[in-house]
Amino acid sequence: MSITPPTHDPPAWDWSPRFSVAKYQRMIEVGVFTADDKVELVDGYILIKDSEGPLHDVAIDRVKAVLASLPGDRWVRTQRTVVLAESQMEPDFAVVRANPQAYSTHYPAGQETGLIIEVADSSLLRDQRDKTRIYARAGISVYWIINLVDRRVEMYTQPSGPTAVPAYGAFQTYQPGDTVPLVLDGTSVGSVPAADLLP
Repeated sequence: MSITPPTHDPPAWDWSPRFSVAKYQRMIEVGVFTADDKVELVDGYILIKDSEGPLHDVAIDRVKAVLASLPGDRWVRTQRTVVLAESQMEPDFAVVRANPQAYSTHYPAGQETGLIIEVADSSLLRDQRDKTRIYARAGISVYWIINLVDRRVEMYTQPSGPTAVPAYGAFQTYQPGDTVPLVLDGTSVGSVPAADLLP
């Protein structure tokens, strides 16, 4: 059953300077941020990533096992960089086109990414509010949230692209006992029991 996606107002805050992807990458190059700094560029803002607990780690392992069996010429990136218009983020999973060698000189971008998955516990509000807007603007065709708080899988589809108010046009939820369809590039490549994704 298709349900109307939840709407979330854009963040009310605008108190810090915004950064371009190029400037953020330069800051990394010169050592302002290192691999030990838990930050990412989200919609032009440098934000501290939410700290996640052991349940998050268990869910990561479950999703990784499911995605390992994906068919076709795709590559699953786990907690690695994806670059979008005004963001450089590290989603928990990104299913991108081609193989690792294709990304030796650049990070995957929106048009190269068929599915993004975020595992959400303490980060749930940010994943539902901010990241749905960012991923919809980038044209990410399918976005899943493994919602550990409500113990369900949320699927967002039909991205608006770069509109004034980016959003997904369709939203569905899957509980344990349901089967989640796995769609890549508009083609069904299988299905996954929701229970296999939820610890």
